[in-house]
Parts: sequence; structure tokens; C-alpha cells
Amino acid sequence: MKVILQNCILLLVLFAVTSCLSKMNQTKNDGDSTIRIIFETDMGNDIDDALALDMLYKYQDAGDIELLGIMTNKNSEYSAAFIDQMNNWYGYPEIPIGIVRNGADSEHDAVNYTQHVALMKDEQGATLFPQSITDTQSLMDAHILYRKLLAAQPDHTVTVVSVGFSTNLARLLESEPDRYSPLTGKELVSKKVKLLSMMAGCFNKEDQLEYNVMKDVPAAKKVFEEWPTPVVTSPFEVGIKIQYPGQSIEQDFQWAPKHPMIEAYKVYMEMPYDRPTWDLTSVLYAVEGSSFFDTSSPGKVLVSEKGTSFVADEEGDRYYLSVDSLQAEAIKHHFIKIITRQPANLQK
Repeated sequence: MKVILQNCILLLVLFAVTSCLSKMNQTKNDGDSTIRIIFETDMGNDIDDALALDMLYKYQDAGDIELLGIMTNKNSEYSAAFIDQMNNWYGYPEIPIGIVRNGADSEHDAVNYTQHVALMKDEQGATLFPQSITDTQSLMDAHILYRKLLAAQPDHTVTVVSVGFSTNLARLLESEPDRYSPLTGKELVSKKVKLLSMMAGCFNKEDQLEYNVMKDVPAAKKVFEEWPTPVVTSPFEVGIKIQYPGQSIEQDFQWAPKHPMIEAYKVYMEMPYDRPTWDLTSVLYAVEGSSFFDTSSPGKVLVSEKGTSFVADEEGDRYYLSVDSLQAEAIKHHFIKIITRQPANLQK
């Protein structure tokens, strides 16, 4: 009787393991493990946006994500032009780009590396980095492209990674039903999005108005108050602890004599310089989860003209990330490993 019982238990364990493996394989084969991402960026204001986009292409190369679209919230024709060049260089010219019209004014806030790279020429006088889009003003408004892309996705599957101003996201929330969906913007987000991973705010100094929030305070306030899915924020104090080394830019890309991200980095500030990785941390969280970070308790994010603050609330669905020195060092090396990897398109 004891042997029969042991055999029955063994069969049950084998059945459970087989069932579990079957489900895992089914998930993998169905592609459910691939994370669907829309990237929202103020490309051209700080170089970390370019490094963050590089990471997304590498994740796509590996099959970890599907990059559905890239939205720029910077009022500059060169922002979209540079993104188009990046799409082409990394082998993804089909990724759609949405633009902002009449957005926040940031054209003179920093050296616009996107303009520099977009205008670079080769020895024959042709554009150095190929482009698919000849007229960036022909591109769709970002909040409308959001509606088009979201409507086509399965429910609760899209992660939005926002590393710039909240202008496009606020306009999406305010959008009305259209030919893409009978839902309002807020309803569409609630139905299709599972997570908003943001680089925004500063929670260790409540009187410091972080740049992404400062440039469009009403939009940031609307998003933090009304966005209908969980929001995980990587604040200013996280990215500034993790500096991408300029030495890596100078030494680790010999496999690419001309590289749009490297050219952008070199012109943004006088080389060599290390740069905080604010935007990269939101990409990392969106794709690889919380294993690299500490995550706050749930709560609410309050936005005012003076700054941002976090209030713990068990019923809230806003969270923020933090890191200690050991975590910061581990993340830095992880970033270097990903960013210095040769893109799949160049390995063909």
C-alpha cells in the first residue's frame, strides 16, 4: 500500500511538472512573453534618451520586446528625423513615429544633438545616416498614433515608457472616440495598457521641480492624477547615481566607424564626460522588472508648480524606484553590457 501511494505521489508530481513545462512552452511559443512597448521621448534635450532608445533596439534584437512605436514630445523637426535615422541604422525602419505639435518649448534648452546628426554628410555630400522620412511634418500626431496602435493590441498588454514631457500622454487621455476606437482616450488606455514606466519627478527634495515635469506641469499633473493603470516612476535621484562612462563611448564601439548614437553623445558635451542614466532606468524597469531596484509602497504622486511629492496610500497604484550604491554599480555595468553590444542588423 505504501509503494502504491508513493507511486501515485510520483505520478502527480510528474504530471504537475509536465503541465507546468507545457504552459511555459506554450507561452513562449505564443509570444505572450514578448513585452509590447511604446516609447515616449523628448529626444534632443539630453543624451540619455538616445542611449535609452539604443537599449530598446537591443531588447528587440533579443526578442524580449516588440517596439510598437516611438513618440517624440520635443518641438523640433530634427527630433523625429534623428529617431528615423536610428530606426534605419538599427534595422527597424518600419517602426512608426508620432510627433507633438504646439508642445512645450525646449528648443534652446541644450545642445540639440539630433540636429547635428541629422545634418551630417558623407564624403559625397549625402546624408550620412539614411532616413526613410523626408518630411517629418507629415507624421501623425503622437496622441492619434497612440490611439491607432493601442486599438490594435490585445487587452492589458502594452507598456508605455515615458522619459520626456507628459504632453502627448495628457492629450491621449483627453482624446475622443475616432476611426481607430469608439473609446475615449482614458478608456482606451485602461483597456489596452498594463503599465506606465516613467522617468519623472524628484521625491527626496520636494522643492526641486524635475525637468520632465517642469516643462509641462499641467500635463504631468493630469497624468499622475488620471492615468488609469499602475505607474512606476524612476525619479531624478535614481538616474543621477548611475553614470554612463564616457570612456565606454570612446573605446567600446570600434566595430562601428559611424554610429548615430555615438555621434550624438560626442557632440552633446565636451568629451570625455560621464552622463546620468535617468531615462535608461525606466526602460530597464519596463523590460526586466524590479530585480535591480527597490520599489516603494503604493501611493499617490502629487504635482505642483513647486515640485513633486509622494504620499503613501495602500489604495494607490503609483510607485517609485530607488537604488543604493551597490545596485547603482550593478545597473551601470548592465547598461554597458547592453549598449556596447553590436546590433543584430550589423551582424548580418
